Amino acid sequence: MSNGKSGDPLHGVTLEQVLVRLQEHYGWEGLAQRIDINCFKNDQSIKSSLKFLRKTPWARDKVERLYVATFP
Repeated sequence: MSNGKSGDPLHGVTLEQVLVRLQEHYGWEGLAQRIDINCFKNDQSIKSSLKFLRKTPWARDKVERLYVATFP
């Protein structure tokens, strides 16, 4: 029987929660150093970053992988 816990470390965590926690941990400059995308360098806001990440799967994947590596 299953214990009700998903094997997915992102289960139940929204993209916004991922982004906010990473931004609080690394800051915009630290995120830009780790993931080279303009929304972390120029238009630094949660709203613009969410808009970009929701339509850019490769960037979202990098952000999610950084989150899992940072907060295991």
